[in-house]
Amino acid sequence: MARTRVRARALVLGFVFVALVLASVVLWRTQERFEQRPAPDLSFGLIDGSRIALSELRGRVVLVDFWATSCVVCVAEMPGLARLHRELAPRGLVTVAVAMPYDRPDFVVHFARTRDLPFAVALDPMGQAVRALGPVRGTPTLLLIDRSGTIVDAFEGSIDFPGLRAAIERALAG
Repeated sequence: MARTRVRARALVLGFVFVALVLASVVLWRTQERFEQRPAPDLSFGLIDGSRIALSELRGRVVLVDFWATSCVVCVAEMPGLARLHRELAPRGLVTVAVAMPYDRPDFVVHFARTRDLPFAVALDPMGQAVRALGPVRGTPTLLLIDRSGTIVDAFEGSIDFPGLRAAIERALAG
């Protein structure tokens, strides 16, 4: 009986230790991921052949979405991102969806046109945007840039739309 209690206590302490380590890693990664920094003066090549530079967007809130046509989550969430853009663009939100370097340009163009995406869609065949704004560890990765050109928030993986909307609302209000 005493041995069973000792094992149970050791098991509980082991779980507590593992939970503390995991919480520390999550906190560390969250701090790393959300460290505010100035956005570089980067120019995007859009699928319509034009270019848009982040410096031209100063004074507006910019949402940069790194995505891929092969990313199931990205494709599934694109209608929600389009809806969010349509609702908040009149208040100053600019959205730029940047296709990953490995994404075929013809797939990106087809996807954007058949879905009638209401925001700028950029190609990044050389990975310039991924390197300049990264680290981009996977898709989707969204970066929120405030009116002064500072990256104020980042979202990795499946989009938490209420959290994203709240972050955009704070940036629009600021």
